[in-house]
Amino acid sequence: MKSKMLGVLVAAGTAVAFAATASAATLDDVKKKGHVQCGVNTGVPGFALPDSKNQWTGLDVDVCRAVAAAVLGDAGKVKYTPLTAKERFTALQSGEIDILSRNTTWTHTRDTSLGLNFAGVNYYDGQGFLVNKSLGVKSAKELDGASVCIQAGTTTELNLADYFKQNGMKYKAVVFDTSDQTRQGFEANRCDMLTSDASQLYALRTKMKNPNGAIVLPEIISKEPLGPVVRQGDDQWFNIVRWSMNAWINAEELGITSGNADKMKGSKNPNVKRLLGTSGDLGQKLGLDNAWAYRIVKQVGNYSESFERNVGMSSPLKIARGVNALWNKGGIMYAPPIR
Repeated sequence: MKSKMLGVLVAAGTAVAFAATASAATLDDVKKKGHVQCGVNTGVPGFALPDSKNQWTGLDVDVCRAVAAAVLGDAGKVKYTPLTAKERFTALQSGEIDILSRNTTWTHTRDTSLGLNFAGVNYYDGQGFLVNKSLGVKSAKELDGASVCIQAGTTTELNLADYFKQNGMKYKAVVFDTSDQTRQGFEANRCDMLTSDASQLYALRTKMKNPNGAIVLPEIISKEPLGPVVRQGDDQWFNIVRWSMNAWINAEELGITSGNADKMKGSKNPNVKRLLGTSGDLGQKLGLDNAWAYRIVKQVGNYSESFERNVGMSSPLKIARGVNALWNKGGIMYAPPIR
């Protein structure tokens, strides 16, 4: 069954009309082709990046792997479509991809006028600034008149304009299509600073010829809740993606890991039993079997395992959990109960 939706995106004062078609049978389509088509970044360490064997890894990649484990029984049954910020929404609207998991900020406009739904948050972020240490700058407020490398088609453009206007400062934007191009422009001294989500700044710094020559300034100027996106009009697929993430996060809270998932099947804790499918029929309510969440944890790990190996202290980025810690450990990461 097909449902047609018309949305209007207003950007830079220009109204752009588009027509989007959402399939109400994404689950059937995914099962038929045997893989999840996942839209990812063109390459950001820690979030989405192919390794030396051309295997994609990252926190955003793990979202799609979790869905594939739940739906197809195998976290490896994912194909990846690298997308720029300008391409990402069109690719999802057109049906080219099944999920967009590409460090994408959840905003009112995106959630209400693009024919899309955000399924949750897998990383709470905020926009920051990267500068060369040689400038001797300790605050973004010292950069009146600076040139700024920025990626087109992102929330960072509006945030940057708001911040400089609010502080009575001027700047010159040097705009690029991809995050790698912004890094290259920064390294080539085409701008005084680079702005993006703070997590992306740490990731891009690891790819620089002299990572220790640049610092991330202390200012965080926005809220950037990042998460996966699906098309409107298919509630079942939306629920599968959302609850795959919720299972991922709840598993950490319950102490279920990839290493102990089999042993935990014998737990008498009713919350553990429901998540691992040893009691209840919660998988059936999603159109899946009852071992859907067990496979996510067994094959992908819980949220903490994914965070640590991709962006945490066990990774080259070495980002502290901060607000992305669980709600009962000083952060704001919180998932509704599986019951």
